[in-house]
Amino acid sequence: MQTTSVESKTPSLFESFVPIIVLIGLLSLNVLFWGDATLDGSNQIALLFAGAVGAVLTLRRGVKWKKIEKRIVKTIGKSMSAILILLLIGALSGTWLLSGVIPMLVYYGLEILHPTYFLAAALIISSLVALSTGSSWSTVATVGVALIGIGNAMGIDSAMTAGAIISGSYFGDKMSPLSDTTNLAPAMAGTDLYTHVRYMIYTTGPSFLITLIIFSVIGFSIDIPDFTANTEKVQSAISETFNITPWLLIVPAFLIFIIIRKVAPIPSMLLGVLVGGIFAVIFQADIIAQVSGISANYAEASYKAVFQAMYGDIQIITPDAEVNSLFSTGGMAGMLLTVWLIVSAMVFGGVMEAGGMLERITTAIIKRVHRTGSLVASTVGTCIFFNFTASDQYIAIVVPGRMYKQAYKTMGLKPEVLSRTLEDAGTLTSVLIPWNTCGATQARVLGVATTDYMFYAFLNWINPIIAILMAYLNIKIRRLDKKNNTTEEKI
Repeated sequence: MQTTSVESKTPSLFESFVPIIVLIGLLSLNVLFWGDATLDGSNQIALLFAGAVGAVLTLRRGVKWKKIEKRIVKTIGKSMSAILILLLIGALSGTWLLSGVIPMLVYYGLEILHPTYFLAAALIISSLVALSTGSSWSTVATVGVALIGIGNAMGIDSAMTAGAIISGSYFGDKMSPLSDTTNLAPAMAGTDLYTHVRYMIYTTGPSFLITLIIFSVIGFSIDIPDFTANTEKVQSAISETFNITPWLLIVPAFLIFIIIRKVAPIPSMLLGVLVGGIFAVIFQADIIAQVSGISANYAEASYKAVFQAMYGDIQIITPDAEVNSLFSTGGMAGMLLTVWLIVSAMVFGGVMEAGGMLERITTAIIKRVHRTGSLVASTVGTCIFFNFTASDQYIAIVVPGRMYKQAYKTMGLKPEVLSRTLEDAGTLTSVLIPWNTCGATQARVLGVATTDYMFYAFLNWINPIIAILMAYLNIKIRRLDKKNNTTEEKI
């Protein structure tokens, strides 16, 4: 029996790109044939098929299937936390709709917001909530959903609204000391948390300011002549259907409070779901009866309505048929297509990792780096590459962080330059890729396709560009003292 050599298990650069080329080709065909419906299954099949191509190429080099399978299972396992949170977000949107929390936020939002400054306000509100909670996902699933409803009622393009929400949520997530990625990046680079956060201001601050200016300009250019009449119609339909009371503000305030208190995301979301269900039973007797179809036995009706809001479709009927579209949710079941997409993406990423293809590509990149600007640009490109192929922002931070740590030190750069770049690219671009866990989740939660909102998520693609420009222009690039620039072993 012929023994396969170690060298034969190392893929060529061309071979490593083959599954990616296949994936891009299939995804392009999906957009051509299915348009906005690609997440309904065609993208999932494309990822699985491209993964199969990668597996065949890996098997041909003598790698055993068991190794590939083990890596796939391990990669899927890493995404289970995100999947559980995603399912709980589905349940949260259901009980918060049933309890009247989301309609209440829309109602009061229409009182104080105006189309002229709505997009800028959506950016700022999302930023503040995410900064307080450290979670872009929680922000999008709560105030983000309400802001989408407000924007729709005002007649503002939902893609613009989603872009403002995404920009703000990921700014706050990135800059918050409570965020997992904000703690992960400095840990990978070898610096401390608060040095990392302060240093990010140099690239993220200008990016946020530019984004705010862009949304302000867009707001002043929006012309919606029937704005007042439309908002009054929506508010009237809400008040006639739901019991709108300030007491409902306790629900989102409670969720924000426990997240700030550093309660883990999964129990936090579960508590948010349960509190939403309790408030539905207390304040929305008519909605409970409408959803359950039971009027005689309130205990039975409450049980049935709350459970249905958690797991399945509910549609609240208001006096205005146009408003009804604002108040529907799919619960946990509505998230299953996204779960399928995440699992498929993890399969593809697992195959690419097991076959050594990701490592082969990134090794080829790092060999061509000789200047600070090109090093930062390569780091940004590598983070985007892993967001694209591994479909997970954590991998897009951890792997490049380990890869480039020694290169930054060798070039005399302080570790916070690397940690900042990991977040500028790894954290922010994850939500711009439809099959990435972040892009798939936010698109499903907001009801706006990733390909629709990605152009308007200005902060998320401006920030990596500014990071590269500042590196090439040598602006705010921190360097090691020569006496501290010692050789360090690669990890």
